[in-house]
Amino acid sequence: MTTVIACIDGSPSSAAVCDYSAWASVRLASPLTLVHILEDVAQAPTDLSGSIGLGSREHLLQELADLDEKRGRLAREQGQHLLEAAKHRLDQLGIVHPKSVQRHGNLVDSLKTMEEDTRLLVIGRQGEDSGNVFQHIGGHVESVIRTLHRPVLVVPNDFVMPQSFLIAFDGSANAHRVVERLVQSPLLKGLDCHLLMVGEASAEQQAQLDSATSQLQLAGYTTYAKTCQGDVEDELERYCQEQFINLLVMGAYGHSRIRQFLVGSTTTSMLRRATVPLLMLH
Repeated sequence: MTTVIACIDGSPSSAAVCDYSAWASVRLASPLTLVHILEDVAQAPTDLSGSIGLGSREHLLQELADLDEKRGRLAREQGQHLLEAAKHRLDQLGIVHPKSVQRHGNLVDSLKTMEEDTRLLVIGRQGEDSGNVFQHIGGHVESVIRTLHRPVLVVPNDFVMPQSFLIAFDGSANAHRVVERLVQSPLLKGLDCHLLMVGEASAEQQAQLDSATSQLQLAGYTTYAKTCQGDVEDELERYCQEQFINLLVMGAYGHSRIRQFLVGSTTTSMLRRATVPLLMLH
């Protein structure tokens, strides 16, 4: 768990991925690795001898094979250009000699093989095929969050230097683990820390919120805690807007409504609606 992994493609979010990963690399004092994955694509069939009506058109097979080879070569070249442009951007941001990796295969599987050395994964909220519709998120984003048991920072298309962050706190054991991770990590130290508990707060829940606040204060955070009622997604979004929050922190697997997050509508809703980066912690 030593490296910040910046996952880039040809999407508009790749520049922000570079910027946020550079920011995280400096704060964590960790090296940075750029990763570009060439997804496997369907290849032309190599044997059509049994196909009805092929006749003597064997030359079509060779043309298809040549086309596949050309596509693969162009995809590799494009990926190398993306990596070089990203390295140049990182150099301007003061990141010296970042590594770059280009791999073939499924994105999730490829990142899984790198998990042991991953301290933080930075990935764009929208992928290369997401289009310009804000609500469209990358097809692999949720799968990556489910599969990797490492912190994942999902970023929008534009970089804004984080000055404050909000913890979606629900009083669960997982929420307390999120607090513990933040206490131990230098990533967000020095930023204003907000905690929001959505729902009718019982005395026990208030005590849990107070305990979490105290832990963070002892770790040096300036904290602001609040409880409110309403829809979880609406309240989180509203609070971020009203308090000019730059980053939202959530537990990847919780034990309350926020838990529905990787298995249902809550996660998809927050990924689609949030205009700030989302830091997912296990």
